[in-house]
Amino acid sequence: MSGNRQLTWEQAVLWLKSQPDQDALVKACFYDDPLLAAAERFYSSTEWNAIQKLIGSARGRALDIGAGRGISSFALAKDGWDTVALEPDRSQVVGTGAIRRVAAEGGVHIDVVETWGESLPFENGSFDLVHARQVLHHARDLTQLCREIGRVLKPGGMMVATREHVLSHRRDLKEFLNRHPLHALYGGENAFLLKDYLDAMEGAGIKLSKVLNPLSSDINLYPETRNSVKAQIARKLRIPSAAKFVPDSLLSLRGTLMNQPGRLYTFFGHKLDI
Repeated sequence: MSGNRQLTWEQAVLWLKSQPDQDALVKACFYDDPLLAAAERFYSSTEWNAIQKLIGSARGRALDIGAGRGISSFALAKDGWDTVALEPDRSQVVGTGAIRRVAAEGGVHIDVVETWGESLPFENGSFDLVHARQVLHHARDLTQLCREIGRVLKPGGMMVATREHVLSHRRDLKEFLNRHPLHALYGGENAFLLKDYLDAMEGAGIKLSKVLNPLSSDINLYPETRNSVKAQIARKLRIPSAAKFVPDSLLSLRGTLMNQPGRLYTFFGHKLDI
């Protein structure tokens, strides 16, 4: 660590990877190497499997906003999407250099665009899908970012924004940032009220069909799963069958009652056909 000097995102991730006691977190975040192996593991993960079910069998042109080191761009391309990865960071570890490398090593085609999401260099209605993994909470302007997503989506096109940090009260932000393992290093984390996300997306002409709370989907729970959480509850209550006595509806209800700062939500919807 470097005292009071703020690190870049790449430096913060490299610091995390250098800590022997953080191996599990590094792997859960898909920061581990080799990069292609991490991308392949993401593709076969319960998280991506749940996203595939949301998206369904549709294919076309996809924009992966805030693509990072390219694991979800790789997954989209491997599934047959004509994929554009948007990422402003040129890092070989966590940015466009890594995206180009994983595409080459994985034998998929990914177009890479190096810019921010608040001003997308694409024409209206350019994409059938906009995907954003852990991106909206990093927005410099959430309303503008969502407006741009809505603009570049075709009418009826899909938007999926996964693993977004949610607050119950704005005063909870400080607690969340203090607990985040990397925020003190690079200063780039954030979280919003659920209403902030909903207003920004719906104001951009995106009709949400699914708002998945922390326990509603394996997307938010990874590397845990809904089944593993049910089993934990069953053991705690000393009941024999998690599947029988802990139904999905009960798990989702419990998720709505959670209030820890920064809990994860996923949003899925379609651009209104106006």
